[in-house]
Amino acid sequence: MKATFQVPSITCSHCVDKIEKFVGEIEGVSFIDASVEKKSVVVEFDAPATQDLIKEALLD
Repeated sequence: MKATFQVPSITCSHCVDKIEKFVGEIEGVSFIDASVEKKSVVVEFDAPATQDLIKEALLD
């Protein structure tokens, strides 16, 4: 499954690094593309990862 999340708080490459670290730790996540310019994160994932788990990681 592929989902795009809007993350208005992305302002720099440090934010991108943190997002990739935390979302990447979720089992089932296979691809992450965080964009400062678009203020969004595209994630490809399979179970056991869920959109709710990814949203929770993005809020941290």
